[in-house]
Amino acid sequence: MSAGHTFATAVNCMDGRTQDPVSVYLKKKYAVDYVDTITEPGPNGILARGEDASAIASIKHRIGISTGKHGSKHIAVVGHHDCAGNPVPKEKQFEQVKAAVKTIESWGFAAEVIGLWVDENWEVMEI
Repeated sequence: MSAGHTFATAVNCMDGRTQDPVSVYLKKKYAVDYVDTITEPGPNGILARGEDASAIASIKHRIGISTGKHGSKHIAVVGHHDCAGNPVPKEKQFEQVKAAVKTIESWGFAAEVIGLWVDENWEVMEI
């Protein structure tokens, strides 16, 4: 573990517009120093659909590094407005985020898992 530093984990879209708002939100919510960012195009969709075994295994592996090596106790799965990698309506994205949270919870990491939405103003809300 990283001595003296605290971490949270964001399973976020690769879209650069979501990175800063999510990091700021998680740092404030959990009073952590750093946010490990695991990016994919539309990770909520990838985890909810469960079709891309290699992408899912990669996400799981990277969460394991964040929780195991950095001691992260908080994992957020992110969906967002105007997602090119997962171009489905907001309501569908919300469903996918909730399903993705359940998937990550099923992996048994010693961490709280939450779902986040980044809206059209790049503001973060918990789902």
